[in-house]
Amino acid sequence: MASPMRPVVLLLISSLWLATTGFAQRTPEIEEGPSTPPNILKTQSGTVETGSMGNAAYRIDVPANWNHSLVVFYHGYSERSFHYRSDAQLHDQARPMFQRGFAVIQSGYSQTGWALQTAYPETEHLRKYFTKKYGQPKETYVAGGSMGGALTMMTLELNPKPYVAGLDLCGAVEPTYEWASRRFAWRAAFDYFFPGIFPPLVPTPQDFIENDGLRQKILAALKAKPAAAASMRDITYEHTDLQVANLMMYITWQMADFQRKAGGNPFENRNYIYTRSSEDPHTDYALNDGVRRYAADDKARKWVATWYTPTGKLTRPMLALHTVFDPLVPATPMTLYGRMVEEAGFGNNYVQTYVHREGHCTMNADEVGRAFDQLLLWVHQKKIPQAGLLR
Repeated sequence: MASPMRPVVLLLISSLWLATTGFAQRTPEIEEGPSTPPNILKTQSGTVETGSMGNAAYRIDVPANWNHSLVVFYHGYSERSFHYRSDAQLHDQARPMFQRGFAVIQSGYSQTGWALQTAYPETEHLRKYFTKKYGQPKETYVAGGSMGGALTMMTLELNPKPYVAGLDLCGAVEPTYEWASRRFAWRAAFDYFFPGIFPPLVPTPQDFIENDGLRQKILAALKAKPAAAASMRDITYEHTDLQVANLMMYITWQMADFQRKAGGNPFENRNYIYTRSSEDPHTDYALNDGVRRYAADDKARKWVATWYTPTGKLTRPMLALHTVFDPLVPATPMTLYGRMVEEAGFGNNYVQTYVHREGHCTMNADEVGRAFDQLLLWVHQKKIPQAGLLR
């Protein structure tokens, strides 16, 4: 049973943090408008503006049949900087909103990787720029995929006033420390079963990059030790050795990213008990006895907790859409956020839906459009979407 004190403690921590930092009102030192004259492209479908503000690229799409409402869209975790081409079509997650007459704005963020600390204020700055140039929208929605889903949740918790609702697509909305610590523990387990393949986990080399040569080396090791490979698939909830290989490389790059930004190692597995690595319990026994245990740096751990530990204070409707199987952001742990919202007293503002699909954020444009339509009905007609399979 969840502790009744949990939401109170989280809300108190969040309130104190906001009071001392002024985060919800603060934006970084960015120029009032684009750093250079923006590129404007006018077509039959509408107007596309691209440019940069400070070190963050941006894109604004205003349809020809603009309904004078706006979608603020957050992109997901990226290992490379985002650049926007005005002649490129909007991607499947944002295009359905544009096709329904909504303007769409996107910041590329000035940082790669886990970028909540820059993505939120830079996107807020872009929203204010849009309002100043194109006019105050009748309604503003927030949406995003993967890390962008986490930013959608975070925006609605910290700065709900400009928004009427949000659409979270395959979002990492549980506390960052929860899911990232789990991944850290998984990489430590891989090192136990397959020592010597990866560089050290702590500290992770800052020049680590994913590459096909390493992928093939991992796959060969997995094939050579089928029982250990099966254990890693079970531990990580993956279906195939290729998914395990890709995930381990991704986690390694991500740990380097977190360690660099947090100024140390934020994660530990000292108190992590590994389970379900095999039907034979002795496999779990051996893994727990033999895996290397790491301690976290307190300052680095606090940085991760800041970016971001949800409060559950969801005062605007948020519809979440997920695939049933997602190799990067599993759907099951995401239910933790739903419980946090309920415990905070805002359970009626959160609905979780899914589609019959596998893969990370692989819902198609039609499915995203139907989810957005349900969000519009929720806002305009107070018709709460049905949880479960997307209708």
